[in-house]
Amino acid sequence: MNETTQENLDPADWPALRHQGHRMLDDIFDYLERLRERPLWQPIPNEVRDRYAEPLPREGLELAEVHERFMHEILPYAVGNAHPGFMGWVHGGGTPVGMLAEMLAAGLNANLGGRNQMPVEVERQIVRWMRELFGFPASASGLFVTGTSMANFIALLVARTAALGTSVRREGVTSAETSLVAYTSASAHGCIRQALDLAGLGTDALRIIPVDDGHRMDLGKLESAIAADRAAGLKPFFVVATAGTVDVGAIDDLSAIETIARREGLWFHVDGAFGALGMLAPELAPRLAGIERADSIACDFHKWLQVPYDAGFILVRDGDRHQETFSSPAAYLSREARGLAAGSPWPCDFGPDLSRGFRALKTWFTLQVYGADRLGRVIAGTCALARYLGERVAAEERLELLVRPSLNIVCFRHRGDDPDRLNRDIVVGLHESGVAAPSTTVLDNRLAIRCAIVNHRTERRDIDALLEAVLALGATDTHPTVHASK
Repeated sequence: MNETTQENLDPADWPALRHQGHRMLDDIFDYLERLRERPLWQPIPNEVRDRYAEPLPREGLELAEVHERFMHEILPYAVGNAHPGFMGWVHGGGTPVGMLAEMLAAGLNANLGGRNQMPVEVERQIVRWMRELFGFPASASGLFVTGTSMANFIALLVARTAALGTSVRREGVTSAETSLVAYTSASAHGCIRQALDLAGLGTDALRIIPVDDGHRMDLGKLESAIAADRAAGLKPFFVVATAGTVDVGAIDDLSAIETIARREGLWFHVDGAFGALGMLAPELAPRLAGIERADSIACDFHKWLQVPYDAGFILVRDGDRHQETFSSPAAYLSREARGLAAGSPWPCDFGPDLSRGFRALKTWFTLQVYGADRLGRVIAGTCALARYLGERVAAEERLELLVRPSLNIVCFRHRGDDPDRLNRDIVVGLHESGVAAPSTTVLDNRLAIRCAIVNHRTERRDIDALLEAVLALGATDTHPTVHASK
């Protein structure tokens, strides 16, 4: 190498890279096109796993060789949520359009912490679209984050600032005259408890409110808990309603909780990880009445919107309060009226991350290419499939439907002498068969097979294949071989 030339990482042969890149693109398109011909999931062989204990490579390999390793050692042993039979957890299936957008974003390699650049304007457009979708004012702020766990945490921090003032950023929560307490239901996601921990409030500050027969927050018990805390000299400040609970997909009574929150002076937050985007489906939107009055909403575009991982989002009604919770002036982040340092406020003024990827692009492509109406039909379609699964379970005497489907989640189980063990074994057998991948949960002390139908690729034939496999495994209770349908 010429001593005056700095080594870089661009290829010496761009045509060769282009050729290899086209092959890689074709291979992943083939994978997506032929998903049904593959097992959903398969165990990782020990010899493959052992290769990933190798030491740090000192010399590089050819791109083609590394790609081959991906195709034979990584791709076959992924979690499988792109497959139409994946129903275990609330994971979106992704789309080829989103994948291509992610490729463009990676090529651009923009850091969306801030500055005067068009990628930030793309993110701002998504914020405006979410204001429109949820009926929020033009002064509302929004931010892309990794997922709803981070979005819920950000909402909690904004609510903490609203309750204690900006001085809490310097003095901490221990400077408050009274201890803060928050509320959510027994069906809420565990990240709410974690947010209290991370914020320094402690998990003891979270009141877990029981649920009613519909798995929704019990409003009377919420009011009683608030009254008891006030009587004890504590400061209620934050209530989290859930739109699409983890276990069964229930939606809390958002309007009623908002009314209580306003009367009691609490910040009203909605954890809408997947359910909030039901606003895109006209038949589901009325069930979310009250979400338009929330102080903040968290959701994931990588769930029902099918955007590739990861793409979480937080929307805050009071944009000024949001900004004052996170804005941290620094000389190296000085703002100007012109040039690259223009365009204030920046995304980094609304969250903890200064280095941020271009998550907005794959979301923007998804909305632009498919349109909100088509995406809404896909969302409604997953709920229709859940109803179909529920009907089939209810009609089968060997199976028991534990909860009538609320949105897109169905909980049922196979009857038997030892149903908890039997259904746990059935789920493991399903995973190992490669046919379908439900998960388990516990409802009223009964272990259930839990099917979350989120993937846009799932069809009735996939529901039928799932039930056929459940009945076959339950009939023998010996993990018979079940071959993936094609």
